[in-house]
Amino acid sequence: MYKKILLIIKIVRPLNVLIVFLTVLVAGFICSENNEIILDTVLTGISASFIAAAGYVINDYFDIKIDKVNRPERPLASGKISIKSAIIFYYITSLIGLSLALKINKTVFFIAVVTVILLFTYSFKFKSITLLGNLSVAVITGLTFIYGGASVSNISFAIIPALFALLINFIREIVKDMEDVEGDIKNGIKTFPYRFGFSFAKNFILLVTIILILFTCYPFIFKLYKIEYFIIVMSIVNPILVYFLVSIYKNDSLANLNKLSFILKLNMVFGLSAIYLGK
Repeated sequence: MYKKILLIIKIVRPLNVLIVFLTVLVAGFICSENNEIILDTVLTGISASFIAAAGYVINDYFDIKIDKVNRPERPLASGKISIKSAIIFYYITSLIGLSLALKINKTVFFIAVVTVILLFTYSFKFKSITLLGNLSVAVITGLTFIYGGASVSNISFAIIPALFALLINFIREIVKDMEDVEGDIKNGIKTFPYRFGFSFAKNFILLVTIILILFTCYPFIFKLYKIEYFIIVMSIVNPILVYFLVSIYKNDSLANLNKLSFILKLNMVFGLSAIYLGK
């Protein structure tokens, strides 16, 4: 039983789920009138966490063949968790997430339904369509902020952080495709790096990253966030993005791509911290 619990924890990517939960809390905080985190936002964060966990499970289900090449240690690919158990867990986590959303308000529930459908459609079909799969994941990540804003009935203040999350995760998804190109080729999945090559993919990443860096300056220039935001962005977030660009151009080995993918995920946390402290 203990081993099964550990495998279930592994399949739902606990660090990613934690980031989803914190993202909703930050979104609820910056969108609230009194700059506070209310119970509805916490419940919305828990709902988002269950929906995210369901998304990771269904993704692993559709990726079994690919993971046997790229990530053979994954619980489903290795056979340590049965397909039946994974499907049951997917339905349970999805229903819990939707049930919690229904208790908050209609907007939160609507976003939850849309996200569940998008996560399933992404895993089933969109991820095999060049760039559409990458964009789908980025949009879902951005929706997490909108989800938090909806918990306090104020979506407008969540738009800027949602766009930040969308851009940085769009970049990360392309990096992950570069990581997985070997398994994707063997399974006939024509991702962006596979179709156009690593050199073109890196140039595209450069373009999107420059747009992201410029965008991070927008909230401070137009006095939407305080100096704390600007300090963290200019001293941590953007230098990491610059390091990421230099590193990916110098070394596109699997090991370095894996490291850079993690760095981008970590930078998302720093971005959240900047937004939280700068509100």
